Parts: sequence; structure tokens; C-alpha cells
Amino acid sequence: MNAQNVQKYALVTGASRGIGKAVALRLSEMGYALLINYKANEAAALETLRMIEAHGGTACLLPFDVAGKDHVRKALDQWHEEHPGAVIEVLVNNAGNRRDALMAFMEDEQWSSVLGSSLEGMYHVTRHVLKNMLLNRYGRIINMASLSGLKGLPGQVNYSAAKAGMIGATKALAQEVARRNITVNAVAPGFIRTDMTGDLNETELKAQIPANRFGTAEEVADLVAFLASSKAGYITGQVIGINGGLYT
Repeated sequence: MNAQNVQKYALVTGASRGIGKAVALRLSEMGYALLINYKANEAAALETLRMIEAHGGTACLLPFDVAGKDHVRKALDQWHEEHPGAVIEVLVNNAGNRRDALMAFMEDEQWSSVLGSSLEGMYHVTRHVLKNMLLNRYGRIINMASLSGLKGLPGQVNYSAAKAGMIGATKALAQEVARRNITVNAVAPGFIRTDMTGDLNETELKAQIPANRFGTAEEVADLVAFLASSKAGYITGQVIGINGGLYT
């Protein structure tokens, strides 16, 4: 794994925009080749690719639906066949979506869609990537949770459940793989200015935040980059909030 000619990759799911895009750009700056995962928005994913290459980085698109077990397996198996010897050292499980509704009026599809893209997606991708990390005795897994997974928010029973599940999985998996020099941590953003929060009333909500503002995707990316680095080798099983002081 330490051979100089081995290409080291970072896989970021949902990397076409928002936090995922910022994380991909930041990991590229650290020297990783990027696997840019996306489900449908190819134009946005191509823009992430273009920005990485414009700064001298290496990246490729890896489209698949994280919620689909067979999609994940087929895409990653094919990539490994085409890149023999390459290793995925960093996995950022960022893909997810919001389908807010009060539980009394929530449709089954709203529940399954959100749980599928976040919790099940994390399971499918991590299980596949983890096998080689165990063989290589090195890896960094960062799961993108949320303040909703810690606090719970009305209208987000599905999203809160998905992110709380990711937090529990993070703590359990960290204990399973720590002896193999693999760390597993979760990042729990509060209100971050992205497309996903574009429908929220920022003026009203920022009054609840001690920092009196929404965070940026780049600030989250900097935290992820640290957790992905060798300097964070003794940090595992943790849930790190990035929320401007907004606590439960």
C-alpha cells in the first residue's frame, strides 16, 4: 500500500454539489484522486470534475444509486477491474436527501427514499469499500450525519431517523475496525448554506444560532479533510458537530 506507484483514491458519494462537491475539491487538494459519485445530475458532477482538473487534480465520475445494492456492487467492481492496484483510502458517505413531512402525513416513499439514500446507502458502499481497507490495514471513513440525527427535528422524522442510524453505525463500526488502522467518524452539520437548505428561512433560523449565520460547505470540507488525514489517526467513533454553537 505504501508503494509510490499506487494511486490512492477518495470516494465521495453525492459529490456533484453542495457539501459533497466541497469535500471532493478539498480532498483533491490533499493529493487524492477523486471518485465523484452521483445519481442523476451528470452536468453538476462534470462541473466538479472540471474544477478538480483545473487545479491540477485527478478525478473520474462514478455514477450509481447508493440505495441500490446491485448498482453499488456493479459500479465498484467494474472500477476495481479497470484500476488494478489502485486503493480507496478515504470514503465519505455524503449522499442523502430530504423529504420533509409531518409523520401523520408522510408517505411510505418519503420514508424509504430518505432512509435509502442515507442509511442504506452508507451500508451498501461502506461494506464494499471496507473489505480492501481491511486488507490494506488503512482507511478513513467519514459519515455525513446531521444535527437532525442528534436533536431530532419536527417534520424530519425520516431524515432524523436516517442520520441517527448513521451515527449508531459509526460508533459500532469504529470499534470493529480500529485495530486495522481504520478510523470511522461522523460529521454532524447544523445549518449549512447549500441547495438542500435553500428552502429554509435563513434570516429567521440564524437568530437561533450563537454564531448568527449559516455555515459554509467549505467549512464542513475542512473538518472532513482533517478527519481524512493521518493526523486524525487517534480519533475514531466520534460525532463532531459543526453548527455555529447550536446544540441540542
